[in-house]
Amino acid sequence: VQLQASGGGLVQTGGSLRLSCVASGSRLHINVMGWFRQAPGKQREFVAGITNAGTTKYHNSVKGRFTISKDSAKNTIYLHMNSLQIEDAAVYYCAAQLDWRVPFSVIYDYWGQGTQVTVSS
Repeated sequence: VQLQASGGGLVQTGGSLRLSCVASGSRLHINVMGWFRQAPGKQREFVAGITNAGTTKYHNSVKGRFTISKDSAKNTIYLHMNSLQIEDAAVYYCAAQLDWRVPFSVIYDYWGQGTQVTVSS
């Protein structure tokens, strides 16, 4: 499975961005796709995830501001980010989890390259 993330950029506080992640290759046993982020000097953290059935999970800090969605026909997930804050600035990574794992458990099996989100005041 190959994951290609895009959509990062520079935005002012309060602004919006939409990230996209396209999955290619053998996706037969993928159940969860999600987004993680890593800011300089910080550990990578889970942001949002979505199962094939459409169940979603969010980090508390983004609830109500970020929305994860998927277009199964395009093998793509999206992260709609609204009301962006300085602390949302990070490199955002797309990841996928195999279906034999408990959904949203710690380990993700495939990772894409990151896309930079910069938030200015």
